[in-house]
Amino acid sequence: MSRSLPPALLALALVIPSSAAEHGQLDFSPSLFTVLAAINAAGYDAEVASPNSDPLREQIRNAVESAHAPVTAELKKFFADHRQKDETAELSQYVSYALSVTGPPDFGFKYRDVELPPDVRSLEGLGPLLVRFSREANVDELWKNAQPAFERALERYHQPVSRAILEANAYLRNPTAGYLGRSFQIYLDLLGAPNQVQTRSYANEYFVVVTPSAEPRIADIRHAYLHYLLDPQATKYGMEILKKKSLEDYAQGAPALDPAFKSDFLLLTTESLIKAVEARLPGKAESVDEALREGYILTPFFAEQLTIYEKQPEAMRLFFPEMIKAIDPAKEDRRLTNVQFASAPRVRAAKVERPMAPPPSPADKALEEAERLYSNKDYEHAKQSYLRVLEQSSENSVHARAYYGLARIAVLQNDPELGERLFQKVLDSGPDPWVRAWTHVYLGRLSDIAGNRDEAAKHYQTALAVDGASAAARHAAEQGIQESFKKQQN
Repeated sequence: MSRSLPPALLALALVIPSSAAEHGQLDFSPSLFTVLAAINAAGYDAEVASPNSDPLREQIRNAVESAHAPVTAELKKFFADHRQKDETAELSQYVSYALSVTGPPDFGFKYRDVELPPDVRSLEGLGPLLVRFSREANVDELWKNAQPAFERALERYHQPVSRAILEANAYLRNPTAGYLGRSFQIYLDLLGAPNQVQTRSYANEYFVVVTPSAEPRIADIRHAYLHYLLDPQATKYGMEILKKKSLEDYAQGAPALDPAFKSDFLLLTTESLIKAVEARLPGKAESVDEALREGYILTPFFAEQLTIYEKQPEAMRLFFPEMIKAIDPAKEDRRLTNVQFASAPRVRAAKVERPMAPPPSPADKALEEAERLYSNKDYEHAKQSYLRVLEQSSENSVHARAYYGLARIAVLQNDPELGERLFQKVLDSGPDPWVRAWTHVYLGRLSDIAGNRDEAAKHYQTALAVDGASAAARHAAEQGIQESFKKQQN
């Protein structure tokens, strides 16, 4: 390997991608991150002290405060002028805005003016403030430093979300590709108040935004995905559904039913079907009777129809119109006449407790301090902290993390030979999957820059093979393989 590399190439070797896959179905968004960082600086304090708030939120708040961005005063005035009646509505308008714009650095709208939701139009003037905030608060650097926290959150959701979507697709016999030219996107947001699941449907894009919680909100995500699949069917066969609208009178007498369902029979029909489907899928869900008592009046009908659906070969999109035609208002009148509706909706309180964790060891504290110094580009002091970690602990996995930090610093300080040796010590120390995969990515990049294409490819392939590697590390390894191949072709 070359003993000295140009600084530009060294910087390239240490670049970490901002997300696992730009168009991945489960991801995190620089637009959401910037908007939420801005409103946190401007006075958005909803549940900031909650045990379920992610620690990243406080870290970003402190970092932005330390930046002393001049635009902060204007952001505070803007936020104060757009306060809402409750904290959920307050967050909601900014989520809508973040999903409607391209994100940094320009924050231009992605949709035509007629397609913009009303709560976005009311935030006119926010874009220029965000452009300045992104620059003055150095949000690019904050975003890069936040990646490990986002990756941990992503890994926590990846397997259960994949399973939930697979279950829904399998039950409805839906192909897993984009449905009817539409897309379904889940974003994890770590800077908002906890226990929020917000959904949006703009043009052909369906979004779900999930904030921190003690347990992953998988049931809510699956519920949103079922809407994504079934809402177009209700729209397509809306005229047929509205022929049964006389049944809506029963829903008016259900005290626990959200008014939105009482005023939209298509929505009530779809929700009733989803409740019936959820009762047939794995995991905790309302029973058909509980859904009926809350006011989802067609859930028992759909539950009966699903037993027929399961015994025939057609997909739900083909079976759906037959179900709608089979609704017999007279029969449903008899079913609904004596229903005792619940007086209030069931309380679905989110868990707020976190699992008890042992207090951090001195080595853990030293590692945290070293990573903080590294993030602040104080490499000399970070190096000393990593060396102290090696003295304070005899655990191999802790040593691996310390060597990983020292290796990155060595490469940044134009000593790739030392960096390579330290990365090898990382591998010899039994690192966790996250560190192991990234170590191979870095070794691959260093080999690539030195012209050792075959060695680079081996490292990238090894990173992809690590069980438990982060999504971002896998993406970086795939990119490395592609770029190495292009260089070989040239």
